[in-house]
Amino acid sequence: MTPVLENIWKGVTETELLKADFHIHTEYSMDCNTPLEKIIERCLEVGINCIAVSDHGTIEGAMEMQRLSPFSVIVAEEVLTPHGEVMGMFLNESIPGGLSAEETVAQIKSQDGLVCIPHPFDALRPSALNAKIVEEIAGQIDIMEGFNSRNPFTHNATKIQAFAEKHGLVQSAGSDAHTLHEIGNAYVEMPEFEGRDDFLQALGKGKIIGRKTNPLNHLYSTWAKMKNIKGR
Repeated sequence: MTPVLENIWKGVTETELLKADFHIHTEYSMDCNTPLEKIIERCLEVGINCIAVSDHGTIEGAMEMQRLSPFSVIVAEEVLTPHGEVMGMFLNESIPGGLSAEETVAQIKSQDGLVCIPHPFDALRPSALNAKIVEEIAGQIDIMEGFNSRNPFTHNATKIQAFAEKHGLVQSAGSDAHTLHEIGNAYVEMPEFEGRDDFLQALGKGKIIGRKTNPLNHLYSTWAKMKNIKGR
């Protein structure tokens, strides 16, 4: 780590609250080419001191990031089911795509992981979990993503809030970053936590802070996906 980044990190560690971006992609996702080291540098530059690496279909990048990073990294994965994506957090094994939402949730729970619904009720996102399925598995959900920077609209925030309150769920936030400059566009300012056990309690005390990402960033994800597919 360079001296400049070391000084930034010292400033970050002296803060009382975490600034946690709970939805970041890396080069291990098919639609992202961002190297792990660059993500660490960017987090230190913008003051993010806790992240969840939630690559599509794998935890390999998250595990490696956890080894490299000077700050807290939650191992997560966005798992694609036939009805949309479910995020598992605090995982120790990758979960294959293509399983039903119920089977995916069961695999997350079998690892003592937490079930998070990313970008819920986003009508314009094909990967958003079907609203009917969300209702069906409500009793197994731990976290709702209350703010996703890549969601261009805010009208579903009320629906997310109502659902979370009805089922006693805490809310997270994430930039859904696929590029470096998106990191930190959304985060939760929250107390520190010791692993999975008191994470939900700490998250429940958090404050969501965020701004919308330029929709043109979706074009980068599409380009990266096409480039990676072509390179196979």
